[in-house]
Amino acid sequence: MLKTIINLEIGKKVYFASDQHFGAPTPKESKIREEKFIRWMDEIKEDAQVLFLMGDLFDFWHEWKHVIPKGYVRVLGKIAELKDRGIHVYFFVGNHDLWMKDYLEEEIGCTVFYKKQYFEIAGKQFLLAHGDGLGPGDKGYKRMKRVFTNPIAQWFFKWLHPDIAMKIALYLSQKNKMISGEEDKAFLGEDKEFLIIYSKEKLKTQHIDYFIYGHRHLPMVLELGSQSQYINLGDWISYFTYGVFENDFELKTFGTDKKNYL
Repeated sequence: MLKTIINLEIGKKVYFASDQHFGAPTPKESKIREEKFIRWMDEIKEDAQVLFLMGDLFDFWHEWKHVIPKGYVRVLGKIAELKDRGIHVYFFVGNHDLWMKDYLEEEIGCTVFYKKQYFEIAGKQFLLAHGDGLGPGDKGYKRMKRVFTNPIAQWFFKWLHPDIAMKIALYLSQKNKMISGEEDKAFLGEDKEFLIIYSKEKLKTQHIDYFIYGHRHLPMVLELGSQSQYINLGDWISYFTYGVFENDFELKTFGTDKKNYL
């Protein structure tokens, strides 16, 4: 098992955020949420050593050879500012921005991951992933992901004019109910939450202190036994939640001390 080791400097913290879905439901409405996320990044830059963006930063993202989607300049600029300050930024590709290629790496210097990763942070063991496609069930989505990640399908899509391609993609993205769908607002129970099932299976063969995911949208922190926690980071659509780790992990809501998660 390969893992990345992070030794925290004194007074520094690791931050986690997921599922911003910028661009949805409209650019105008998205900009309000983008401005709030930028304020959060401004706040954490003073003590952040590492920032994990855990997927679906954009509601849709596709990179052509010389073209990227319009918008998000201030968000991308703020991420670049954090990187220029020496904050390491890790980006996990989600199911909405799965056609991410090398733009964030080349232009900003982020490290981009396409699958789960293991980290050791300040001596604690972490398994990090966006979360899509892990665990049992969700077979329809898994079939769809195989199509979207198929090189032939991607080759055909890139030959569409970007204006046409983006219009089609944004329509389909918003129709699939990943944006604050009602089914994402209810806890299904530990025996039905596929990421919890996946995490429990992992614990049978290795010790993990923190399982941290995006994708599910509903913020939650659950104890898996006496020495492991399952965390879903929530989103920046309804909850505006984020994770922070120094000596222990906390799930917080930006702008308030209120805990509105399980």
